[in-house]
Formats: sequence, C-alpha cells, structure tokens
Amino acid sequence: MYYKQQNPIMRWVHKLSPFKILLIFYFLAVVVSTTLMSMPFIYKDGVDIAFIDILFTSVSALSVTGLSTITVAEVLSTAGIIVLALIMQLGAVGVMAIGTFIWLLLGKKITLKERRLIMTDQNQTSFEGMVRLIKQIVIVLLTIELIGFLVLGTYFLQYYPTAGEAYLHGFFGTISATTNGGFDITGASLEPFSNDYFVQFINILLIIFGAIGFPVLIEVKSFIFAQGENRHKMRFSLFTKVTTMTFLILLVVGAVFIYLLDMNGFFAGKSWHEAFFYALFQSVTTRSGGLSTMDVSQLTEENHLFMSMLMFIGASPSSAGGGIRTTTFALVVIFIISYARGGKTIRLFKREVYEDDLLKAVTVTLLSLIFVFISVLVMKMMEPFNLSEILFEVTSAFGTVGLSLGITSELSTFSKILLMILMFIGRIGIVTLLFVFKTTKKSGNYHYPKEKMIIG
Repeated sequence: MYYKQQNPIMRWVHKLSPFKILLIFYFLAVVVSTTLMSMPFIYKDGVDIAFIDILFTSVSALSVTGLSTITVAEVLSTAGIIVLALIMQLGAVGVMAIGTFIWLLLGKKITLKERRLIMTDQNQTSFEGMVRLIKQIVIVLLTIELIGFLVLGTYFLQYYPTAGEAYLHGFFGTISATTNGGFDITGASLEPFSNDYFVQFINILLIIFGAIGFPVLIEVKSFIFAQGENRHKMRFSLFTKVTTMTFLILLVVGAVFIYLLDMNGFFAGKSWHEAFFYALFQSVTTRSGGLSTMDVSQLTEENHLFMSMLMFIGASPSSAGGGIRTTTFALVVIFIISYARGGKTIRLFKREVYEDDLLKAVTVTLLSLIFVFISVLVMKMMEPFNLSEILFEVTSAFGTVGLSLGITSELSTFSKILLMILMFIGRIGIVTLLFVFKTTKKSGNYHYPKEKMIIG
C-alpha cells in the first residue's frame, strides 16, 4: 500500500486495462527502436537519413512489415543490420513475450497482471498455461531460426566471397523470413535467387512457420514428440484445424490465381517449374512474408488487386503476421454460406463456434474494410499514384506484408505516417485496438422492447 501511495505513476498504471498497457508498451518499443536506429553506428559513413524515414523503418521492423523508404543494403552498417534483425525479432514474438522470457531467466515471478498482458499480446482466451506458452513459443521460434541460419548460411558460402558475409546473409535472411519481416540486405529481396529453388524452398518454409501461428507449431511439436499411446490420444484443437486448413487453401488458391491472371503476361514463356515457384512464392509471401523473387510491378493490375485481397486477409492469429487473420476470414465466409442455407450457427469438425467469436470476426472484417477504404481514399487525394498502386501499398501495410510496387519512398510525410498507423494496427490487431476504448461501466439489468429492422 505504501509503495502505491509513493508512486502515482504505478497507481495510474494499475488502473489501466491490459489492452491500454499493451498499447503503451508497444509505443515505448517504437520509441526505443527509433532511438536505436538513430544512432550513428547504425549507418555507413556519409549516410544521412531523415527522421521520418528512421521512424518509418523502426515501425516497419517492429510491426514486422518490411515496407521501407530506404535500401537497407546501401545505408546500414553491419551493426545496423543486426539491430534491425533484433527489432524484427521483438516485433514477431511480441513485446510481452520477450519481456516475460527475460523475466523468467532472471528468476522473477509472473503475476496475474503480467499473465493478463501476455494473454492480450498473444491473442489468447485463457490465463491457463500462459507462461508455459511463452517458453514454448520462444524455444520453438529460436530452434527454427537456428536451423534456418545454419542451413542458409552454409549454403550461401557458394554465393559470397567470405564466410562472414555468407553467414550474415544467412542470419538476416532467416530472421526476416521467420518473423515475416520482409526486409532484405541483398538490395533486391530474393530476386538474385529466382532460379535457386533450394533457397526459395527454405524461405517458403520459414515464412509459413512464422505466419501459421505459434499455437499450431506448438501442437505439431507436441504431436511429433509424443510417445506411443499419448500420440493416439492427442487431439488437435479446432483453432489448429481451421487455421491449417484455411492457410493451405489460401496458399493453393493464391498460387493458382496468381498464375492464371498473368499466364499471358509475366508467366508467358516461363518453364513449368519457373512458373510454379514464382506463383507459389508470391502466394506464400502475401500471407505476411514480404520477400519476393520477382518485381511484382511486372504483374498485371488484376493480379495486384488479387494480391491486395490476399494481403488484407494476412496471416494466422498468434503469429508474426497481420491482416484480419485467416480464422477471421474463414469464420466470415463459412457464416455467409451457412446463413444463405438457413443456418444461424457455425459447426466445424464436430464443434460449434461461440457466437462471441463469430461477432468478433464480423466486427474485425467490417472495421478493417473501413480502415482500408478510408486510408486508400485519403492517400488517393494526397498522392499522384493510381488507385491499384495505393490499394496495394495500404493492404501491404495493414497485412504487415511489406510488398510494394515501388512507391513507398516517394510518398509524402503524411502518407508515411498513415502507413505507420496501419502497420501498427495490423500488428496489434483490431480486437486489441477496440478494447483499448472499452469502458468498465456496467450496463443496467434491463432491456428495451425489441423491434424488427428491414435489412438488405
């Protein structure tokens, strides 16, 4: 009691909801990241970067988006590249997850308040096993990244003159792909490896691991290492089933349509294996990866619009990606089909979805559409670029993807700020943003008479 009385700031913090505290933590993370990225040792000699571009890069890295107004390979030093990778790592795992893991290493006790923050940050619905979840997320992610680093770094020895350069590219490339960060230090994303299917395959796996959702990875790990009878008794959660199914459907449908929409354009004259890997990689990267094996501006406008839709959907919940999330998209689509057939509930894999979850999915989708529409409208009024270019940029920011048609560096300061806001919202999620404004005021125990409305 005495501690709280002597610390008005702590007393004020204790009154805040977990959603508001989480928002403050991410804001502080932006401040710290921007401060680090402003240090002279981050850049090569003679490089001078405007503050708005430093801020934009920091927000893009923390939100693991990858949109950039600078060319990383040209302006950042080796130290700068490492710092940028660490910021992406922080953004991917989450501020509270990293903080909790450090807290555990120091032997500190995780209180109920911290557990609520972890639950909010990881988009979970229960307090149970929060600390164990964070441990497993960090361990699984670091294991994947270590393997990726060793594989890519060793493989890159044939591309780069020194082992240090090869393993630096392996380190940064692994972090960027696994966190779905989308940054590169080649100066041309993965275009130099457009004919190297091994590099593409490893990056596809890493992007999927980062975007499919940490709970999915943990359940799969438990299944793989389960022994005998325990493996037979193990049941995957509805979340894992719906997420995996939706994720795979989007990858396949995405690759097919990306090819079909440009079969007489970019893909004309390409061999079957070139077309396959180009289309598959672009479909995977729209989940939230941001890396690319081609200049996406070479694709048709129809393809740009289709890819904008894929980026709007984004990755899975509790992953390194953004967007409305795959489960949200799945629930809304299934509900529309179910409602058209006369149903009022959603049943999946012999389970019924909570009405509250369906309400969240519809709310997230509608609000996201409104945010994107307003952002496109405002940017169209401010910028000289065509509508498809602006829509592509906006959905890329909201989905924390990082793909661009090459207009990011030419945008006005106002548009850059707008994109930073979208990246931030895409990372923390619409639900978290909404609950920031939630009041603790209880509604009265009464109802007004109901009256029918004409709809449609």
